[in-house]
Amino acid sequence: MCYIPNFLAPPMADALLRCLRDEIRWNTERVQRFGRWHAVPRLVAWCGEPHVDYRYAGRAHHCEDWFAPLLPLRARLLEALQATFNFVLLNRYRDGADAMGWHADDEACLGCEPLIASISLGTTRRLRVRARRSDHPPSTAIELQHGSLLLAWGNSQRDYQHCLVRTRKAVGERINLTFRNVVDLV
Repeated sequence: MCYIPNFLAPPMADALLRCLRDEIRWNTERVQRFGRWHAVPRLVAWCGEPHVDYRYAGRAHHCEDWFAPLLPLRARLLEALQATFNFVLLNRYRDGADAMGWHADDEACLGCEPLIASISLGTTRRLRVRARRSDHPPSTAIELQHGSLLLAWGNSQRDYQHCLVRTRKAVGERINLTFRNVVDLV
């Protein structure tokens, strides 16, 4: 993993945060656990190439075409990383109660060693990372700042899990964009 603070200049990050907050159609998803349905503790949205279906949490998410304000960011990532992304998943954390549990972005549709580019906007939140094997050190934390980029590639999804923990502190809103390349276009 590689963390790059200030990947986006503050004015660009501020404008993108406002635009996404106000113009994206956010969804409340539900997941089934132990036979009961639960609301996911965050809002989600997604877009990308219209032919892409991204599968996670047992569901297929069919793409709506790219949200135009994201195209310059996608182009910047392409230029900086020499990598193609055909899908972006957006998570909106309204406050400290919104979170994401331990997981890896290891869906088969991403291939065996995916590159995932994660842009953070808004309030700084703590991402915890832990090895899947018990003989590795305990979890570490990364403070994801406004305008930062976190890259994960290679075996990172196979060997590690990550989560965004809840906090009781009064924190503001955060939007995270995870750019991915779906290779299994079923």
